[in-house]
Amino acid sequence: MCKTVLITGASRGIGAAAALAFGRAGWNVGVNYCRSEAQAQAVGKAVDAAGGTACLCPGDVSDPAQAAALVERTVDRFGALDALVCNAGVALPQMLLTDVTDGMWRELFAADVDGVFYTVRAALPPMVHQKSGAIVTVSSMWGQVGGSCEVAYSAAKGAVIAFTKALAKEVAPSGIRANCVCPGVILTDMNAHLSPDDLEALRLETPLETLGRPEDVAETIRFLCSPQSAFITGQVMGVNGGLVI
Repeated sequence: MCKTVLITGASRGIGAAAALAFGRAGWNVGVNYCRSEAQAQAVGKAVDAAGGTACLCPGDVSDPAQAAALVERTVDRFGALDALVCNAGVALPQMLLTDVTDGMWRELFAADVDGVFYTVRAALPPMVHQKSGAIVTVSSMWGQVGGSCEVAYSAAKGAVIAFTKALAKEVAPSGIRANCVCPGVILTDMNAHLSPDDLEALRLETPLETLGRPEDVAETIRFLCSPQSAFITGQVMGVNGGLVI
């Protein structure tokens, strides 16, 4: 029987790469998107072509009703939910904390923290019922160590790490595992604002002397949802080329 995963923010970047990784492994994939419908459709077609089965799941994870609907749509379509990947999120431009407005702060936490809470809360009942499941949250290296002029983002991503650790303890007796992935500098749209000189400086600062690809993070996510990681829970896994150790 094919396994099923729901991936939030799956229309591009790490989420899209994760959808393809699961598709190549023959999984059913719920492809969530908020606004990028055309990109999500392309990801769905790629998942199908790779050997999986995609179901498009539009919705804003920062809205509790819409987050719950994503889970319901995936379970209705495929009959189960074996894994949840909480990847959807936003970032702010680098700025001093004193320049962060109330609206910026709330928008950031709504997407990056509230969205994780709402989606996981909705996913737990079917997982508890089947006594199994894997949950992977996507944080950031800044959630581990903090970044200057990234205070709000670091705080949100740090909250995701703490959420995941506590969740792992709570749901382990139900056969559910929860782990967190913390990407470093990954070549995605989120870092597209960086200049070539900035990227080169970050590359040289990284011990492996290379920048990450979405596929690097995607394969780690897939592993954490697979039987090969059956004894791994509550862990924070950096995918950063050694930039944070």
